[in-house]
Amino acid sequence: MVAEDDEGQAELVRRYLEHEGHGVTVVHDGRAALDALRHAPPDLLVLDVMMPRVDGLDVCRIVRSQQALADLPVLMLTARSTEDDLLLGLDLGADDYMTKPFSPRELMARVRALLRRGARTGPTGPTGPTEPEPASRPVLRAGPLTVDPARHEAWAHGRRIECTPGEFRLLEVLAERPGQVFTRAQILSRLHGFDSYITGRTVDVHVMNLRRKLEPDPRVPRCLVTVYGVGYKLADEWPEAPASAEQAFRDPGSREPDGPRRPGAGGRS
Repeated sequence: MVAEDDEGQAELVRRYLEHEGHGVTVVHDGRAALDALRHAPPDLLVLDVMMPRVDGLDVCRIVRSQQALADLPVLMLTARSTEDDLLLGLDLGADDYMTKPFSPRELMARVRALLRRGARTGPTGPTGPTEPEPASRPVLRAGPLTVDPARHEAWAHGRRIECTPGEFRLLEVLAERPGQVFTRAQILSRLHGFDSYITGRTVDVHVMNLRRKLEPDPRVPRCLVTVYGVGYKLADEWPEAPASAEQAFRDPGSREPDGPRRPGAGGRS
């Protein structure tokens, strides 16, 4: 789906997406985007920020608050180009952020990367069964943290952690080797498959958001640790979760998973 109030820009993006074989729905304001998302969730949302009725930032915030849309890849495409704008978009849950004017070839490269990630974590819309996850993607554990790539679920201290796709992928990378330090460049390479499009600040924002969800006190991180001058790692030993930490987790009403299960199926583009 493309949500863009400039009809010329929307048509340009639509043509490039269709050239790569994607079916595309185009809307021109935020309210229409939300209505269309509820009716037929797509595989990817290309989202302008400055739209009438409901702006793109509010659309992204609402999307991330809905369980059915929580895993939807969101690429913000906007004329707002300051670092504060970038960080705000990522903080609200966007998976990628491009500024106008933009290169259509670069846009398509980013779309392909997001769709690859979405295919690994499980698409939004259920239209039929998919192949099981390969055996090389087992459930990962680091202290009280459990990361299940096949189910796209993360748990800590017996409670589920709600993550954006970018946050989940970062957690998955770090949980593969608890205690090992990953540089920003290494993390970016694992997150997106290429280093040139997203800066290290993207990683910093995801880390900040994960600490709010994981740490008893995010100001004094003891779970997702910074190794100054190097990068980030998951600690080998975690502190006990105090009662106040429940504010960071949503009780899913079920136990922690024992292992991966067959993922859901694919939606439309």
